[in-house]
Amino acid sequence: MRPCEQVALKWSEADLKARTARVCRVMVMGGIHERVKTKQHRHVLMNDRAMHALEEARKLTEGRSRFVFAPALMVDKSVDWIRSDSTTKEHFLAAMQALGIRRRRQYDTRHTCANMCLMAGMNPAFIANQLGHSVQMLLSTYAKWLNSTSDWAELQKLD
Repeated sequence: MRPCEQVALKWSEADLKARTARVCRVMVMGGIHERVKTKQHRHVLMNDRAMHALEEARKLTEGRSRFVFAPALMVDKSVDWIRSDSTTKEHFLAAMQALGIRRRRQYDTRHTCANMCLMAGMNPAFIANQLGHSVQMLLSTYAKWLNSTSDWAELQKLD
């Protein structure tokens, strides 16, 4: 998910039993907007890591917020979402530093996910759908990661 989609995710759209999240809104300039970048809502499948993140988030936000990732301090009780990109950025950078991971943008985790999926041989149409991209956008952005040591094995599929 895009960081602006993650911040706008409500508990009502996270189906922990089905392991899915319905992406249908974004946070832009401190406000929640009932739309997504591509104007198409989508369901994202959640792997074990995503499920663990949601379980941890639930411990922190249950009963406090409609949103999965709520602000640490809720000064204004009418605003129960993270209103600033810098809030998540601070925590993200601190976690990377503590883990000894080089500094990078939050959005780069999305690129990492796309590359890992492609390198694992996952179906590009599935990946594009999960990311909220068209297949054309996915391939034009990440095609360089499709080449690998298995190129000859790909060619042999024609035999």
